[in-house]
Amino acid sequence: MSIEVKALSKFYGPQNALNHISFKVDKPEIVGFLGPNGAGKSTMMKILTTYLNPSSGSAKVNGYDVLSNPKMVQHSVGYLPEHNPLYLDLFVKEYLNFNASIFKVSKNRITEVIERTGLTSESHKQIGQLSKGYRQRVGLANALLHDPEVLILDEPTTGLDPNQLVDIRHLIKDIGKTKTVFLSTHIMQEVEAMCDRVIIINKGEIVADKKLKDLRGDKEQTVIVEFDFRVEDAFLLQLPKVKHVDNIHGFVYEITFKTSEDMRSHVFDFAHDNQLKILQLNQKNASLEHLFRDLTLNGLT
Repeated sequence: MSIEVKALSKFYGPQNALNHISFKVDKPEIVGFLGPNGAGKSTMMKILTTYLNPSSGSAKVNGYDVLSNPKMVQHSVGYLPEHNPLYLDLFVKEYLNFNASIFKVSKNRITEVIERTGLTSESHKQIGQLSKGYRQRVGLANALLHDPEVLILDEPTTGLDPNQLVDIRHLIKDIGKTKTVFLSTHIMQEVEAMCDRVIIINKGEIVADKKLKDLRGDKEQTVIVEFDFRVEDAFLLQLPKVKHVDNIHGFVYEITFKTSEDMRSHVFDFAHDNQLKILQLNQKNASLEHLFRDLTLNGLT
């Protein structure tokens, strides 16, 4: 078992940040840890990485208890905090060499993680000269240096542009083929693209723990499409298995279908038949977004 949390609570004075929560994570598995701001996500991650101690309950990483064996936990975990702490005046290789000496790993490992995280072309630069996307890569390279079995990533894609998002997403998915990845994010599309499972936390309590494939099994889906011209809702309602249509803004429409079948091909055919150009066409997991909103806004359990 890569991560095992039992009846864990954390108090900050009178405030209960985590309330008697329990979950397990296997290897290899990519788990999205979701929740609104202040739900307790970062607190949980800091406990798993030994930066904070729990008030009660227990947490183990790779079989090592965070309280009784913190050093072994630290060697088992690669951690990328939300605010990636980097020495901006150091060069990429210099920074990684410094951290490699702390973990007593081979200098050859530096070259390996630079190549794996796509930093080769930037490795000669100072970290302060890098874009946000490449700084995130440096943080990931550092987290991978000692070849940990578990990666804990707090908001790893925040502030990245679309191209950087795709690159980091592919990197995390590749890492998740052999390791346990436990990540928090506010971006539902990133969860859908990367994760095998989602745990949703609200007000310090776990309110959902589901495999993503089970969520995708719901008999409903939503397609977002942007045309180059306005289309009347009545025409889109003629598509097969349509439940409802919303004109989000401009020429962007959100079409909900009463089926789990991928309906994007039908939307494409509709555009072709009506001489419309499609500027964007995306499928979103409405069930995940609706579940998140229900559990965190409406307080359903």
